[in-house]
Formats: sequence, structure tokens, C-alpha cells
Amino acid sequence: MVDRVITSDMPLDERLEIALPSMSPAEHKMALFFRNQKEAVLLNSAAEIADKAGTSDATVVRAARSLGFDGLLALREMILAELTGGGPEGRMKRTLDDMAGDPDGALGHVLKSHRESLEAMTTAEFGDAFNRTVELMFAARRRFVFGIGPSGAVADYAALQFNRLGLATTALSDSGIGLADRLMTVGEGDVILMIAYAPIYREVTVVLDHAEENKVPVALVGDSLAPFVRRRVRDVLAVPRGRADHLSMHGATIVLIEAMIVALAEQDRGAALSALQKLGALRGAIDKLWLKRGAKR
Repeated sequence: MVDRVITSDMPLDERLEIALPSMSPAEHKMALFFRNQKEAVLLNSAAEIADKAGTSDATVVRAARSLGFDGLLALREMILAELTGGGPEGRMKRTLDDMAGDPDGALGHVLKSHRESLEAMTTAEFGDAFNRTVELMFAARRRFVFGIGPSGAVADYAALQFNRLGLATTALSDSGIGLADRLMTVGEGDVILMIAYAPIYREVTVVLDHAEENKVPVALVGDSLAPFVRRRVRDVLAVPRGRADHLSMHGATIVLIEAMIVALAEQDRGAALSALQKLGALRGAIDKLWLKRGAKR
């Protein structure tokens, strides 16, 4: 019988089938953790994964290499590819399949997902990253908020609200070559708030490259992308979008943006209120009846 050899195109489960019999007990335990706790592998460092699995970070790396990966990063890339396989249709199908067993139905299922995402923002570590990001954004000459697809709508909303506070902000929400027109104005003294999730698509790479070339700090909003770009960003606000292999949900990201609106206004209360007063005056100049809209007659 010819021994099977792990190849680069093999899925994780097939690699496990080949490698498990020859692994040490510690590596065996770690490899099963890779299979059963995929989200934890995506979102945590080697030391954090080791702590959750009850082993050492060296064992984490050895187990990954025993499965034919160059290291933890390559393992994460395969896990992410498997979790996101099938695109939106596959994620929706998994969401619906999972919801079928939820006695609270669609509303209860989605609320549970949002509660879990919001809980991730209650840690002291997240609070510290949030405060640093707010200070960075307030001190910048100009702010740019990057997001593509549904995250682009969130970026547009963030830019609108920050501008209302008198803080010059532009949304980098165009995909493809349209992004270049807005990105070319980003320079030293500015800051980029990047709302993005794995995989690393071309626009993310170009924005990060441009930011590095022009000494522009980047704060990342997102969890699954963080392991791949952590060294290239100033801070990470690890907001989940629900389960990695399910429908992406942006409620927690909106909550974060609205917390930033309040925190940025707090940095200079007088300037924020003055800007909003100016907004009201401009509205009134455009439409004399603006302030009376919605009033009962």
C-alpha cells in the first residue's frame, strides 16, 4: 500500500485524514481544534489559539506544518476559503439551515447573532483600540472611510455623519478603477478608516500600499481580515459580521460608527454643535419650511 502524501490542493479534512495517525498527542489535539473551531483559528493569534486549546503556541505552528501548511497564515487562508465557499448563496443557505432549528425563528436568530457581535465590543482591549482610533481620526487633517459593497454603504454613512460634525471626510466606496480618483488625494496628515473583511481583495491591497507609501495610518474595522494585515494597520477594531460562514450582518458595524460619531463630537463639543447649527441654517436657506416638516397641524 502506497502512503498518501499531502498536497497543496487538498482540503483541510483530507489533510487531517492523512496526517492524524502520525501526529503526536499534542498535535493531534491541536489539529482537531483546527477542524472544530475554525472561527477561533481565523480570529486569534497563535498564543490565543494555544490558550483556548490548552496547549502551546509552538504546538499550534507544528500542527499546522504537519498538515502541509507553511504556517498559521496559510492554514487561515484555507479555512477562510472553505468557510466562504459558495459565495452569498452558500452563506445564506447555511444561515437558513441553521435557523431551521431555532425556536425563536428569523428574528430571534438574527438578534442572537447581533448580541454576540456587540458583546465582542465590550472588552477593555476593544475600548482602548476604539479610543486610540477616535483620537487618531480627530487629529487628522482629513478622514477617509474605505468600504466596498455593503460596507461601502456604511462608509458613505460614516463620511456623511463625520462631515456634519465639521470633520472633513471622504468615502472610498468605489470599486474597480473608480477608486483611484478618490484615493489619489489621500496623503500625509490624513487617516483611513478601513471597513473590510477577508479575503484580501485587490482594492484592499492597493489602499494599504498607497497608505504606506504616503505615511497614512490605517485603522481596520473587521475581524477576519485582521490576521492577514495586522502589521500594516495602526489599530484593529475587531467587529464580527455574525458567523464567518453565514450571512454577513452589518448591525454591529453601524453601532460602532455611531459610537464614533458621539466620541468625535465629544472631542470638541463646541465645534461639533457649531457645525450642526450651520447645517440647520443651510437647510433653512434651501427650504424655509424645513424645520416645520413633520409637525402636527
